[in-house]
Amino acid sequence: MNKTVEVQELGYRDYRDTWDYQEKLFGQILEQKKGRRTEAVPGETSNYFLYVEHPHVYTLGKSGDKANLLVSEAVLRERGASFIHINRGGDITYHGPGQIVGYPILDLENFFTDIHKYLRLLEEMVICTLSEYGLQGQRSPGETGVWLEVGTPRARKICAMGVRASRWVTMHGFALNVNTDLSYFDLMIPCGIRGKGVTSLSAELGQHVPTAEVKKHLLRHFATLFGASLAY
Repeated sequence: MNKTVEVQELGYRDYRDTWDYQEKLFGQILEQKKGRRTEAVPGETSNYFLYVEHPHVYTLGKSGDKANLLVSEAVLRERGASFIHINRGGDITYHGPGQIVGYPILDLENFFTDIHKYLRLLEEMVICTLSEYGLQGQRSPGETGVWLEVGTPRARKICAMGVRASRWVTMHGFALNVNTDLSYFDLMIPCGIRGKGVTSLSAELGQHVPTAEVKKHLLRHFATLFGASLAY
């Protein structure tokens, strides 16, 4: 089993272009898995962790409800944003500048074969990272992602998640609000969940937070939780 994960920093990149790149890596791993079944000495499958920052975009998962977008696509264009239907689970999500988006493209057979465990470990990675800044991240029952002050009137989401998996290969991932313009969340019902707010690291701490620093914390906790070795 190959527990080495190649980390790639994609910078500021269009969502569709990044989605195509994810699909390319995803397909390559599926081909590797297919080859393993026919090789006398099976080869290893690859694992990737992509970091990216997207221009303003709203994405709707395959089980989502477009009614959770509260404005027309014309209004989105006026705000410099686009709208895309995608093939992950979950409802509507916003991505934009100041947000850390991570796409682990993993062959889970290198680690464990349990999608629920995978999601819980991604949440734990974020929870551990928030603790570095004195924030207590929490899970909200039945709602994937990471929240603050769950069970109170001030409950607010700081990290959204949505993944796709086929033959234990994953794609899509998480979006952690760091220095995000939270006004863009007013144009939708985040993840289709009414009555709960959205926040960011900078909003909670009252100051700009270096994204490079947050990324290092995320990767360190990811490596520990998954027993992975990181390659750059």
